[in-house]
Amino acid sequence: MKYTLQQISNYINGEIEGDAQVEISNIANIKEAKTGDISFLSNPKYTPFIYKTKASAVIVNKDFKPEKPVKTNLIKVDDAYKAFSILLEAISPKIEKNGIEEFAVIHPTAKIGKDVYIGSFAYIGENVVIGDGTKIFPHSYIGDATEIGKETNIFSNVSIYHQCIIGNHVTIHSGTVIGADGFGFAPNNGDSFQKVPQVGNVIIEDYVEIGANSSIDRATLSSTIIRRGVKLDNFIQVAHNVEIGENTVIAAHTGISGSTKIGSNCMIGGQVGMAGHIKIGNNVRVGAQSGIINDVPDNEILIGSPALPYRNFKKSSILFKNLEDLYKRIIELEKNSQTNKND
Repeated sequence: MKYTLQQISNYINGEIEGDAQVEISNIANIKEAKTGDISFLSNPKYTPFIYKTKASAVIVNKDFKPEKPVKTNLIKVDDAYKAFSILLEAISPKIEKNGIEEFAVIHPTAKIGKDVYIGSFAYIGENVVIGDGTKIFPHSYIGDATEIGKETNIFSNVSIYHQCIIGNHVTIHSGTVIGADGFGFAPNNGDSFQKVPQVGNVIIEDYVEIGANSSIDRATLSSTIIRRGVKLDNFIQVAHNVEIGENTVIAAHTGISGSTKIGSNCMIGGQVGMAGHIKIGNNVRVGAQSGIINDVPDNEILIGSPALPYRNFKKSSILFKNLEDLYKRIIELEKNSQTNKND
């Protein structure tokens, strides 16, 4: 389907510089775009490509000021990345599935809403509740007494254990496990471990998205809670009794130990490790591969292992790079000092 640049601009509240009637039929990245495509520029790193792109139009921030002539048409918006994502969502193909496929297994006590899709070889346990418009793809497992809200997508090979609660408009990608036992073992006479039963559950609130192959463990008691709007990448481990605040985003390979509380609107990089029983404040930013072992106040920016405030880390990194030279100077000073003593 084709759209004029004017139609696209109206949809994303933009301002056109160029031909408003040019037709757009596809979306592409700025390096590979061709005639008929629209792209976007938000990262300054890619600015050189706007001068040679073959795209028919590019979405840019309003403060973008070209250093030389731009051959393509522009749509200027407040936030190019956000506008591009809105456009992408609007015109991308939708998953249109409903009905129950032949080999799905559904317990007679389960309550299934309207316009629900359940794929072949999916298993729906006893007293499960599934809301209207939700999709359960093939080979997924929904344990007894679990509740799933409306318009939620559970992709293939997802396992949701018993008594978990999943909200509305949630997306859980393939291979993820929700509600497995938390890692709870008590030392037993010093030579073995006694398993601590994990009798809580997992609560995932509305508009959460969880990437592939992630694990969210059930609580020992009460609930592990993922609050509204949280976005988790692939391969993330969330341990028992963890709570993640609203609209927090976490990148891949992050591990969060038991009973840690993370605030709202945090941004956590990849491969971050968090100790257990700590509290991370609101609006915290954590750089990739950081190790957090203590409580973190609101609005902090951390990096390193153990994690330090960003400015402290930058100062320390200068010392790290010069350690060898400093070491040599110390050795030389010690030699000189010893020589002076002998004299």
